[in-house]
Amino acid sequence: MKLLEQLEMVCMRRRYSPNTYQAYAKWVREYLQFQRNEAGRWRHPRELGAAELEVFLNHLARIRRVAGSTQNQALNAIVFLYKHVLDLPADHLGKFSAERAKRPKVMPTVLSRDEVLAMLEALDAEHGQYGLMAQLQYGAGLRRSEVVGMRVMDVDLSRRMVMVRHGKGAKDRATVLPAVLVKPLEGQIAIVRSMWKADKLKGAGEVWLPDSVANKQPTAAMKFGWRFLFPGRSLVSHKGIKGKCRMHCNASAYDRAISQAAGRIGLDKKVTSHTLRHSFATHLLEAGYDIRTIQELLGHEDLSTTMIYTHVAATGPVGVRSPLDIRVG
Repeated sequence: MKLLEQLEMVCMRRRYSPNTYQAYAKWVREYLQFQRNEAGRWRHPRELGAAELEVFLNHLARIRRVAGSTQNQALNAIVFLYKHVLDLPADHLGKFSAERAKRPKVMPTVLSRDEVLAMLEALDAEHGQYGLMAQLQYGAGLRRSEVVGMRVMDVDLSRRMVMVRHGKGAKDRATVLPAVLVKPLEGQIAIVRSMWKADKLKGAGEVWLPDSVANKQPTAAMKFGWRFLFPGRSLVSHKGIKGKCRMHCNASAYDRAISQAAGRIGLDKKVTSHTLRHSFATHLLEAGYDIRTIQELLGHEDLSTTMIYTHVAATGPVGVRSPLDIRVG
């Protein structure tokens, strides 16, 4: 079996997202191509050790000048390859002291409540489904991949709860479902049901499932609850599905729609779908919610990741009253 096929199987077995596998595969290819360029021939990873890895990481930092997070991702991919795919002992790579790319502390872009509402209104007027997606992403604090890949059964309208399954780190979590979205989501589910019925008449009633589900529940692919809440426009072919199926909507198109909506209302900030998640966290913090509660809603493993929002919330450093505004009575 080829190395990348082994990598894919391990990622799927560990319930990693397709995006994680694609990122890891990219870095494994680049690592091996770099070693080939250096040695003039292909070399199996078993032939490579700490010295070769250090040279590659230094190349990323010094020559390609990648960001610290990018270099870390490359390192994680290669360590994952050795540890989980090749089953080599932990000390195979030995010790190395590669130059680490600088990882600047970047403050998240956050919109005011009025800016968020104006952008959502502009988005809803132009793009329909994308408008509802953006409202759900902001209202529940979701990542882009989480809202795009959401299934019908992940939304509990009666309990006003959203279940995020296989989120970052292959973890499940529950977050809040805004009350104002119950009716719109009922309408969206009705649309998905109509599409499902029409697809079944065309012999395309199956939906793609993660391998962990497909292996244990082979009939789940035909069940309505597993349909994507925000489906794509067209039927497509997909690995593991006989005939055609309907996947989720295009994530890049969703991001473009958000950027365009921000431009239409005159926002000069760089706005992406992730800006909605940043704004969700910041607005909750400003409303007085506990930082650990926000951490759970966002699905952050480390509290320090959530703490970044204290630097941009109006109750944090930027909430301090400037001495220029203080008038001596």
